[in-house]
Amino acid sequence: MLTPSGTRDLLISLGHRPRKKLGQNFLIDKNIVAKQCRMAEACSEDVIVEIGPGLGALTHALLDKGAEVYAVELDPKLAKHIRGTLIQKFGTKLMLAEGDAVANPRADLPEEKEGSFKIVANLPYAITSPWMDGVLKGPLPERMVLMVQKEAANRLCATPGTKAFSALSIVLQSAYTLKETHDVPHQCFYPAPDVGSALITLVRKEQPFRFSPEVRKRINQFFQQRRKQIGTLCKKQGDERLTTWLTETGIPPNTRPEAIEIEAWQALEGVLK
Repeated sequence: MLTPSGTRDLLISLGHRPRKKLGQNFLIDKNIVAKQCRMAEACSEDVIVEIGPGLGALTHALLDKGAEVYAVELDPKLAKHIRGTLIQKFGTKLMLAEGDAVANPRADLPEEKEGSFKIVANLPYAITSPWMDGVLKGPLPERMVLMVQKEAANRLCATPGTKAFSALSIVLQSAYTLKETHDVPHQCFYPAPDVGSALITLVRKEQPFRFSPEVRKRINQFFQQRRKQIGTLCKKQGDERLTTWLTETGIPPNTRPEAIEIEAWQALEGVLK
């Protein structure tokens, strides 16, 4: 299956045409699949969440490693294919949920499994940010290996002072360390996407910092007007605690949100308690 012709033939046999709206660009390079398993350090003790298994190439590789996989697939035709092939072969080692991964970012992972799990996924590019936002609100996976649009990878891993730095960068990097990145060429997919792709490995910090919903909301509000000065934005919100935050962290009022260090954003959590 991991060839252009094999993937094309399988899609024809299923009567399925890749849907651009759902980001259906199927991975056709076995070396990339093997690299994903290596980056994930996949083994028989693992519980792994997969987003959008599609035709099941990555899913099959994870199951071959002995992992227990919980997957969520939006396309009913592809979900039927997974049930008729991989679930038939691997049984209860694969649990498949049907539906939207943004609404179900951990693929119906049981509560008793949330203490130690990983996420390995070829993410539909359109859902990367809202899906990641959902993941960061719940129990945190110990490791994530994600295939994302290269531009999205830049946003997730951006540093303060860069145009790509965002509210999501702050929340993600407060909980995770970027361990490895790998560019993935267009020809590794069928059909080939119009944008570049990248594999990233994120490892949960020993003591991940978690933001409260209120602070996350405030940070999002600031970044919606990222070109304005932070002093002006704080005054506009009319909350004296924000002035205290600027004073205690030594942030000049003329600083823009995108230039503020992550540690200073974390300090906002204590001020707004």
